[in-house]
Amino acid sequence: MPVIDMPLKELQVYKGINPCPPDFDEFWDRALDEMHKTDPCLEMVPSSFKTSFAECFDLYFTGVRGARIHAKYLRPKNSKKQHPAILQFHGYTGNCGDWFEKLGFVAEGFCVAAMDCRGQGGSSEDTGGVKGTTYLGHIIRGLDDSPDNLLFRHIFLDTAQLARIVMNMPEVDETRVGAMGGSQGGALTLACAALEPRIKRLAPVYPFLCDYKRVWEMDLAKNAYQELSYYFRMFDPLHEREDEIFEKLGYIDLQHLAKRIRGEVLMTVGLMDDICPPSTQFAVYNKITSPKSMKIYPDYGHESLPGLPDMIFEFMCGM
Repeated sequence: MPVIDMPLKELQVYKGINPCPPDFDEFWDRALDEMHKTDPCLEMVPSSFKTSFAECFDLYFTGVRGARIHAKYLRPKNSKKQHPAILQFHGYTGNCGDWFEKLGFVAEGFCVAAMDCRGQGGSSEDTGGVKGTTYLGHIIRGLDDSPDNLLFRHIFLDTAQLARIVMNMPEVDETRVGAMGGSQGGALTLACAALEPRIKRLAPVYPFLCDYKRVWEMDLAKNAYQELSYYFRMFDPLHEREDEIFEKLGYIDLQHLAKRIRGEVLMTVGLMDDICPPSTQFAVYNKITSPKSMKIYPDYGHESLPGLPDMIFEFMCGM
């Protein structure tokens, strides 16, 4: 088969090369403590979008550092029982999408929450407040400040906070909550399940934000990862801080959070993916210790994958 990365046999045992900070677990325990102490100030506003079988709301909550986070929330209409729920996360710079595309899950009896990432293409706030550059991207946001101010730290916490909010909804069965998304959405699916281990099933598709040093060494700090290249060119052109930078990025590297996942995982990778290289995705997958399976598309890259939406729907319906 065509190869842009390691052969499949090597991918299946690859464990990643980006360093893990020595205080990684303490970092995330401290972050979760901040999240737990944040009053979400939950608000649900009925939407003007109406259907015969779903109630639709614009949901707002306060995340860490005071940002108001927006999500679309849908639930079956006139139901007296508890329902399973799905959390949906979008790709980099995007938004939570249209109401219509979530109705299939609601028709099957699910509640659905789809989050806008702070500071991207939706309605969630970005409160800023870090030292140093904000040039071009969220991976490098806060890189010249304390690791506690990395923007993706806050975004990862938003996913876990949304999960807790949904699990506390009276109409939701907290033991049957799943998460799904592609690219950045795949990364946030993994982050959500790692930081809220009650997530029962998760379906990350070609996840972003994994094994940054491997991306750099493959000369693929382009497209979604281009800000890594910009950062070095603008702020460390001699790479005098290279080790320090990759170690700090390790705080928001999903491969190091993977051990916290307890839910069942259905992950998908395209072996021709030159946006989020397959090896970076396998670095995460190979560190997951909960029940897992992977769908491999040998001839596909970072694109629509035939048959996958049906597989994910059936997987989630099995909760």
